[in-house]
Amino acid sequence: MLQEKAGNVAGTIWNALAGSEGLTFKQIKKATKLSEKDFNLGLGWLLREDKVNVAETQDEKDPYIYSLK
Repeated sequence: MLQEKAGNVAGTIWNALAGSEGLTFKQIKKATKLSEKDFNLGLGWLLREDKVNVAETQDEKDPYIYSLK
């Protein structure tokens, strides 16, 4: 059950990133309405599958930007 949810949330994040060159957590959250817990679940799935890049930003409050590989 949790694996299915992780896959669905990963798909939601993937769709948000598909039309962009990269988004921060706050931007993804706004676009998808995901909770932080669900975001982390889906992001973990995408990272494990080696589907996203993560880069650091200069913003201390939103320190990472995510993009599709």
